[in-house]
Formats: sequence, C-alpha cells, structure tokens
Amino acid sequence: MTVDQFVALAVLVGVVGALIHGKARADVVALTGAAVLLLLGVVRPVEVQSAFASPAVIALAGLFVIAYAIELSGLLGLLIRKASSLSKRIGATGIWIVIGLCGSVGGFLNNTPVVVLAAPVIRDVAKSLNLSPKRFLMPLSHVTVMGGLLTLIGTSTNLLVNDMARNAGQPGFSFFEIFPVGASIALTGGLWLYFVGARQLGRSVAKDEAEAARLAEEEAARRKQASSWKSRLFSLRLPRLGESRNMVDGAGDASLGDVKLFGAGDRPFRLRPAMISMGVFVTVIIAAAFGWVPIAAAAFAGAVALILMQVITPEEAYAGLRPEILLLIAGMVVVGTAIEVTGLAQQAASYLIDIIRPMGPLGALIVLYGVTLLATELLSNATVAVLITPIAVALAESLGVDPRPFLVCVMMAASAAFATPFGYQTNVLVFNMAKYSYMDFVRVGVPLNLITWAAAMVAIPIFFPF
Repeated sequence: MTVDQFVALAVLVGVVGALIHGKARADVVALTGAAVLLLLGVVRPVEVQSAFASPAVIALAGLFVIAYAIELSGLLGLLIRKASSLSKRIGATGIWIVIGLCGSVGGFLNNTPVVVLAAPVIRDVAKSLNLSPKRFLMPLSHVTVMGGLLTLIGTSTNLLVNDMARNAGQPGFSFFEIFPVGASIALTGGLWLYFVGARQLGRSVAKDEAEAARLAEEEAARRKQASSWKSRLFSLRLPRLGESRNMVDGAGDASLGDVKLFGAGDRPFRLRPAMISMGVFVTVIIAAAFGWVPIAAAAFAGAVALILMQVITPEEAYAGLRPEILLLIAGMVVVGTAIEVTGLAQQAASYLIDIIRPMGPLGALIVLYGVTLLATELLSNATVAVLITPIAVALAESLGVDPRPFLVCVMMAASAAFATPFGYQTNVLVFNMAKYSYMDFVRVGVPLNLITWAAAMVAIPIFFPF
C-alpha cells in the first residue's frame, strides 16, 4: 500500500468506527475525516471545494427549503388530515390508503416531515377504531422510506450516487429512470407489510394497554430492586457536598422520537403560500424530469424564488436547510473521493472479484446488495452511498459490464434497510410513539429486508441489463 492509501484507509476506519460508536455527531465526524485528509495531502483543496459545491449538496439544499415552505404553509398537514378523516369512515383499509399516499409523497419530499405530521393522526384514527397503532405506525415509516426509491430526488442517497457516478465518468440518471425498480421494491415490500408484517404487531388498543401495564409493572419492580441495592451501597458512605438522590440516580430519560424534536408539528393552512410553494415545487419537478435544466439548478432557483415572492423569509429558509445533513454529505464525499483517487476502491473491487467471479454479474450484484444493506444497518445511508459507489463502479468495470445496474443496486440497498429502530429518524419517531420493542423491528424488518432484496435482484437486471 502507498502512504496515501494507508492514510485514506486509516481515516475511513476511524470515521466508520466513530459513527458506529455514536457518541460524536455524524457531521462533525465526517468533517474531521475530511480535514485530516486535506491536511495530509491525500485530497487537494480543489477536491474538497468540489465536494461542498457538488450538485447533490446544492440540489438537496434547494429541495429542503422548498419542502420546508410547503410544510410551513400547512398544505401537507391539511392533505393528511383530509385523507385521515376519510379513513375513519372506511376503517383499517382507509388507514392503509393514507399510508400508501404518504409513501407516494415520500418520492418527492423528505419523509421525516411526512411521518411527523401523519403519525399522530394515524395513531388517533387507529385508536378511535379500537385498532392498535402498532399495526400501522411501523409500516408508515417503512413505506415512506420505500417511497424514496421512486425518483432521483426521493432520498439524498439517490442524488449522491448519481453525483459520484458522474464524477467517475458515468452518465447521470434521469428523474424517473429508477422508478420501475423502486416501484417493484416498494410494491413488494408494501404488500408484505399489509398481508404479513403488520399482523405480527399489535391487535387492539385494549391489548396494547394491557401490555403497557405489564411492562410498567416490570419496570417498577426492577427500579425498586435497583433502589434497594443503591440504598445499601450509599449507606456505607456519607454523601458528598451537594449530592442528592436525583443526582445519583439520574434524572429523566431520552426523548428521541418526540415530535417536538422535528419541528412545530402541524401548521394552520394558508392558501397563498400553499399554492405558490406547490406551484414552484411542481415547476422544479417538471423542469428536472424533462431535462430542461439540471436538478441542482432547478431546486436552487425554486428556493430563491420562494424568498423573492415572500412565501418564506430568509430566516425560515436557513432554518429549513438542515445543515447537519448537508455537511455530513459533503464531508463523506471527501472521504469517498480519497478512497477513489488513492486506488482503494479499485483494490477492494479486485478482492471482491476474486471471490465472486465464478458467480458472474448477477452474483456480484447479489453480494453488493448484501454488503450495502448490512453497512446501512450500521451507518447512515448517505455515508454508505459515498463509500460503496466507487467500489460498485470499479466492480462493474472489472467484470466488463455496465456499471448502471450496480449503481441502482447501491441506491436501493442503501435506503431499503429496516431491521433496526434507529436507522432512520422516522423509525425513531414511531418506535417511541407506539412503544415498540427493539425485537418488533427485527421481527418485521429482517424479513422485509430479505423480501425487498429478492425483489431488487429480479427487477434491476430486467430494467438495467448488464
């Protein structure tokens, strides 16, 4: 290995380890890795600059502002409330229709505000029908995630893979080019959730309340036992000055998944901002879908237009930018660039080739999906996309086949990971709201991972031949 390869590998291991450890903020970890690579000369300043000014980052920034304007206008909340009021009359089928609509919206808007607005409404509708919210809230999160597979702007993963593929000399993807594969996966996964997955979760409100009471009793008994041991322990010494029982035991618990953490919740509907925001959004989608202008240019222009038309203030636009995501992506793009320019990606692909060459391109595709899926359960999907995309391109080139199916594979696998409650903000939200156990996600998510994996392996070679 060269010195640059060793440094790049060491930084990669350090970044991945820190992200798995989870104590430091992901964006800070990524930026630290980028700074080390720049200081040691593994990447050049121009490459760092291009990462922060990449089309994916610009497009995401613009789309975040536009989506935030739609959210502030109250339009999204109004649509969800109207659909949910209809579901009260239809019953459980109506709730599933709302979930499907939320999944469709997830192909165009960030899924977090969609779930933040829809989850409390679906929970209340389910309770009014004496149905367990557990049957619907986890599927809501999973379906909106799968909705992100439908279009190029559905997730940051898709834009990142597209951006990095172009940097590697590959042609970019059009707006709806991945739709057939994404729809195949989403439809397969959605049907499994409807007929099988949701039936493994709660049945009725009464059973949920009984289960909650049982868990509360067990927790109270555990705390009582722990308190008994603590009182025995602390009776052996005098407390320090200022020490209190609350300071010893700790106060409060984690509030992850609270709707308040993700914004102010539902908003009053305002007609003019709603119509203008939606008009700008549709214009951006049409311009990008027909290839009139690049997605980054259309999204950036749309965000600026909303400010100029006073639909959203500059302060609100900055609030909607979500800089922690943009900086995480930029920092990880620098790490991904180092992996590519030092030749580490090519070496990793060579090792994979030696193992899977007898399997052929389809075998390589299956292995790549599995590796990406496993990595996504441990790391953020944006991080995995940046790390795996250069390897996917090198792997395809080593096999002498079109890299396009391998790039689509990374897009799908880096988003379609469902086995843990902490892989997505939406999972964390419903995890706490419905009081799921960790094993609830494992029991439903692992089969869903396998089913969507199989669906992807059928659909990708059909729509993107080797």
